[in-house]
Amino acid sequence: MGRSGAPGYQSGVSYIKGELERMFLGQYQHSLDEKGRLTIPAAFRFGLGDGAYVTQGFDRNLMVMTKSYFELVYGRLGSMNITDPTARLVKRLVLANAYQIEVDKAGRILMPTTLREFLALKNEAALVGQGDYFEIWNPADWALQMEKIQDTEANAQRFAIIDLSTGK
Repeated sequence: MGRSGAPGYQSGVSYIKGELERMFLGQYQHSLDEKGRLTIPAAFRFGLGDGAYVTQGFDRNLMVMTKSYFELVYGRLGSMNITDPTARLVKRLVLANAYQIEVDKAGRILMPTTLREFLALKNEAALVGQGDYFEIWNPADWALQMEKIQDTEANAQRFAIIDLSTGK
């Protein structure tokens, strides 16, 4: 019994810790084999057991989403007004480029040829955690992103409007 008297009750701290442990965090570099299979970091495999989806991202990258997260995104896309040209474009971007994927016993996913060609992936890929999903980048493009991320002068202006304070 938990503190509330109900079975399965989790304190706020243990709940948050459990959620954080299920997030896609960090960055990794992995190789693709000659068949286009990409090894997924062990830290990322937890969420892909029920299957996952890979689709084109918004920054010349790919997004890999768990089945449940993709279902949420699909629901949001489905609720968009189809007479809105921008809504149609985002639906085409995400859904026309989405493929269901599975992790094999060796911890790899088969990257669809069209998505490999879109990123110009050859032998290496950068995998970058984004919390609810992770991204796949061509290593050269990821290096350019890292330059932007590490530009402290630009970041001071860029992120000034974002409040990350905890309210304490």
